[in-house]
Formats: sequence, C-alpha cells, structure tokens
Amino acid sequence: MKKKVFQLLVDNTSGVLSRISGLFSRRSYNIESITAGVTADPLITRITIVASGDDEILDQIEKQVAKLEDVRDIKELKPESSVYRELALIKVRVSASARQGVIEVANIFRANIIDVAQEGLIIEMTGNQDKIDAFIKLLDGYEILELARTGIAGLRRGTEDIVYL
Repeated sequence: MKKKVFQLLVDNTSGVLSRISGLFSRRSYNIESITAGVTADPLITRITIVASGDDEILDQIEKQVAKLEDVRDIKELKPESSVYRELALIKVRVSASARQGVIEVANIFRANIIDVAQEGLIIEMTGNQDKIDAFIKLLDGYEILELARTGIAGLRRGTEDIVYL
C-alpha cells in the first residue's frame, strides 16, 4: 500500500467535506487523514487528504475527486517538493519527580508544555509525522492519557504552480 497526499481547493460551502468524504466511503477508498480550513479567500477551503492504496486506486481517487462540482483544483503534494506539518496534543501522566525528564525530552523536540497539572502535562508539538512518532516513542515509559493528532496539512514549496481562483 502506498500513500499520497492530495491538496484540494474547494468552494467554502456547507456539506462540501461531507460530499468529498462520501465519495471515499462509496468507493471504499481509505483516508489516512483529512484536514480542512479556509484560505486567504474566505470563499475557498483548502483540504489536505492523505489516502492509501495501490497506484490504480490512488489515480482513481484523484480523478474521481476532481470531478466533484465543488472541487476547483486538486494536486498531489509530493514529499520532495512540499512541506508537511501535523499538530499533536499529548496528555501524559507524570509525577512531580519525573516531570523534569519529560520537559527535557519535549525541549529537545521543540515541543511546548501548554498545561501543567498535579499529575500530568499537556504537550503541544508540530512537525512532520516521523518527528511526532519518534517523540511519542520516547514517551513509552510514561502513561499517555490522551492523544490528539490533526493529520497532515501541507503546501508545495516555491511560488510556481499556485492556483488563483
């Protein structure tokens, strides 16, 4: 199974995300992650979808999504020519005596401690998926109480191939 990251520019209308995810559901395509947010133009939403499948399925996904009425543009964000980021919020149970160790590991990864409680911390981290996975792996000796990951958001590098709608 391969993964591809697709960037969509769509009309910012109600139900657009439902129509796109419905296409994936109807065709049994797999969505690894999906993020959406309004662009500098409030009439346009940027959606980043990470999908998995073989080459034929991934090509079909791109063609089928491009046919949807609300979709203004779709392109693949290739790793070598794009920047990907993800946000993770991680709530860790940690005693007062072990807290400094977790803080030091967070500092190495340039993560932020955004909440400190008697028995735990909430850590905010942004980066590529490998960085976040590596950080979570280092927390293996601690109890992760809750974990929230946004999924990938991405943009192509440079100023070529920008779509102005």
